[in-house]
Amino acid sequence: MQHYVNVILPIPLEKLFTYSISEAESKFLKPGMRVAVPFGKSKIYTALVHKVHTTAPTVYEAKEIHQILDEHPTVHHIQLKHWQWIADYYMCSIGEVYRSAVPSAFLLESETLILRNDAAEIDENDLKDDEFLVFEALQHQSVLKVHEVGAIIDRKNILPILNRLLEKNVIFLKEEIVEQYKPKLVRNVKLGAGHTSEENLEKLLQSLTRAPKQSQVILSLFQLHATGKKPIKVSELEKESGSSRAVIKSLVDKGILEEYFIQTDRVVYEGKDENSNLKPLNEHQERALVGIRESFDAKKVALLHGVTSSGKTEVYVKLIEECISSGNQALYLLPEIALTTQLIVRLQEYFGEKISVYHSKYNIQERVEVWKNVNGNKPKAQVVIGARSALFLPFPNLGLIIVDEEHEGSFKQFDPAPRYHARDAAIVLAKLHKANVVLGSATPSIESFYNAKIGKYGYAKIDRRYGNVVMPDIELVDIKEQARKRRMKGRFSERLLEEITETLDAGEQVILFQNRRGYAPIVECTTCGHSPQCPNCDVSLTYHQYKKQLRCHYCSHHMALQESCRACGSATIDSKGFGTEQVEHELLTLFPEAKVGRMDLDTTRGKYGYERIITAFEQQELDILVGTQMLTKGLDFRNVNLVGIMNADALLNFPDYRAHERSYQLLTQVAGRAGRTKKRGKVIVQTYNPYHQILKQVSTNAYAEMFKEQLYEREQYKYPPINRIIKITFKHKEYNKLNEAAEWFTKALRNVFGGSVLGPEYPPVARIRNQYLKHVIIKINHDRSLVKTKNSIKRIEKSFNAISYYKSIRIIYNVDHI
Repeated sequence: MQHYVNVILPIPLEKLFTYSISEAESKFLKPGMRVAVPFGKSKIYTALVHKVHTTAPTVYEAKEIHQILDEHPTVHHIQLKHWQWIADYYMCSIGEVYRSAVPSAFLLESETLILRNDAAEIDENDLKDDEFLVFEALQHQSVLKVHEVGAIIDRKNILPILNRLLEKNVIFLKEEIVEQYKPKLVRNVKLGAGHTSEENLEKLLQSLTRAPKQSQVILSLFQLHATGKKPIKVSELEKESGSSRAVIKSLVDKGILEEYFIQTDRVVYEGKDENSNLKPLNEHQERALVGIRESFDAKKVALLHGVTSSGKTEVYVKLIEECISSGNQALYLLPEIALTTQLIVRLQEYFGEKISVYHSKYNIQERVEVWKNVNGNKPKAQVVIGARSALFLPFPNLGLIIVDEEHEGSFKQFDPAPRYHARDAAIVLAKLHKANVVLGSATPSIESFYNAKIGKYGYAKIDRRYGNVVMPDIELVDIKEQARKRRMKGRFSERLLEEITETLDAGEQVILFQNRRGYAPIVECTTCGHSPQCPNCDVSLTYHQYKKQLRCHYCSHHMALQESCRACGSATIDSKGFGTEQVEHELLTLFPEAKVGRMDLDTTRGKYGYERIITAFEQQELDILVGTQMLTKGLDFRNVNLVGIMNADALLNFPDYRAHERSYQLLTQVAGRAGRTKKRGKVIVQTYNPYHQILKQVSTNAYAEMFKEQLYEREQYKYPPINRIIKITFKHKEYNKLNEAAEWFTKALRNVFGGSVLGPEYPPVARIRNQYLKHVIIKINHDRSLVKTKNSIKRIEKSFNAISYYKSIRIIYNVDHI
């Protein structure tokens, strides 16, 4: 009986592919194991076993698999269910989810390499013309790729020629799959077996009297043995004996020392062996904890609404402690890698080496190790902290998921597919594992708070800061009035400068927030008004003073700053607007004594970029920290007494239905960084419109009022949480073709959905990387089936793709667009 296997390929295919396997392989293979399979003419992919069965495919003949890559499943059956849900809900293929979910080291791909056979005697007269061309090319180049051979002989189908060359032993093919992950091996040494007895030892030391360096190495080895029972690394022995590797190597060659290797993880916890006791919770935290437990008992998601600095982390720690003591794993999701840096240190105090960290700043090798530790339920992977990608780890027994700062937009993936929201996907994952979920925030998203209001989620609140510290005093400064009276110094109002001076004099720290990186977003000629634009995108180039260059933040196109205007030749070039770099520059002029740091995408590149800046600020090596929204997300600095918001209006006037909600959240979060210990903090908000409703609500901490207003507006205009929305983006390099295609698609949508379709419309930035964009938004009532809606859209897409003129148009779906 013939056996078959359905596999998931890491490419955007609608269906699973079927391959044939032997009976022995069918008994060995389990869902979640990796197999290498041929796909297309010459490609080999790493596929994932989905199902083993005996039904042959009807449309095509099943090929055989290439090889089995795993002995045990790399992915759990619950993960496969979760991936299927993500693929269905976010309208993408399961192959795209697979590609995004696993570390790329697991996705081994190959390309057929053609190598010359040096061992064979070849008579050139036996070769045909096209064979000789390949043979000749291999004399100059030891390896050729399939497409290169195609170019040499100018033919598409080159397999017959390669087969003939293989028969004549001229070439051999290398279809090798290269394993990217290599375990880290540490070199250790011990005394050779022949020298362990006292008698032999004495002889050995006598024989080494004329080699003092070698003798010193042996004595150092004894000392290290005496002080600890751990294996002795070559590097340690080298340091202790003060000798070189060559001396140790000569002892190994003589057989006096034996060398052996131990496999270790790349990320190792190097803290104390004993862990701190958990801090006792205050009455407000205890009350919240009881509320969360009640939600868990009722099988509900718990929303923890605690003001900034109310000690939410301590409540989470208590919940994690309960979870791991019952033998389950806990997942702690954070929106920003910057946050993991600070939290790891805090949680390691309590849980020591039970913690693993997983995010994109870790290299491939480190991520594979964390994956394997989680899969094996190792002691060092009981608590996993990570950004949204940690959601895809293979937890065998997940008991708790904490989504901290759940309102953050960073939890939503934008490119590439799957465009999932980690908060919503975490709730589904918890349901599959029968685990508990806590969503925590000082400013919950409108959706989560709405779900708590209608009783879908449980709700717990902490409305006092830890230690009864008073909420910061928020002052709105009218910079329009200040500018009119000529009282502004650069970008700083008089009030903000006064407060910075006072704070620095008191030996305290300052955070300044400006949500734009670079020096200035626009460089303009004051004579003719020309401003340099990006050739690939519809945006002006941002000026970065540090590198003296103009840079596009969408496609990374850059050019040197021009001395004179390229349009009229005048040297009257001025910058408009300002970013973090300009704020930093002005501070150095206004406060030459102060140490100023900057935290944005430009300064936090590299693995330890965040850690370096956060640690320097925590240890008070910096007095003022200027930053973008990275600063707002739950960081805890003890000595910060003043927070300055350079310009609140840029957030409020953003063309988006969430602009007011986001502004409230962002401003409240930034304000929450001030005065977190004893003294009441101060927040200065610079704005051209101090009477704006949202700014007033931020200054009085009126979340409920903001929620009520926003919900009313969304009900009127049919936006989430009252309705669901799907955003469809069309992408193409030809302007007219895109317009036609978007109109055709939208017309078809309107025939099905009527007036709930908005668009097609160009976004504010209508061209990125030479591709024009057009958006369509579909609003779906809650009483309408989401599955039927998606099926209708997919049917329209099929008809759309059947028109050959529109085939090259790319369609992107973004479900629950934020």
